[in-house]
Amino acid sequence: MEVKITAFGIAKDILKGKTTSLKLNEGHAVTDVRKALIQSYPDFQKLASLQFAVNEDYVSEDYIVQPNDEVVLIPPVSGG
Repeated sequence: MEVKITAFGIAKDILKGKTTSLKLNEGHAVTDVRKALIQSYPDFQKLASLQFAVNEDYVSEDYIVQPNDEVVLIPPVSGG
């Protein structure tokens, strides 16, 4: 299945663009998305506190990704 990835902040910089897609087998969880991203883009290993949303809702890494889901990468933010 193909999953759309949308990235913000430093995650967008790592991808060198705001969107990409990822092919996964059905039944894979968000944690598998993280692993696939690290394999393709090793700099994601540095983002230990990367959060994920699927279809506009924050999810845990055990959430099972469905076909045509949009997975949003939300990196840590700082500010004051």
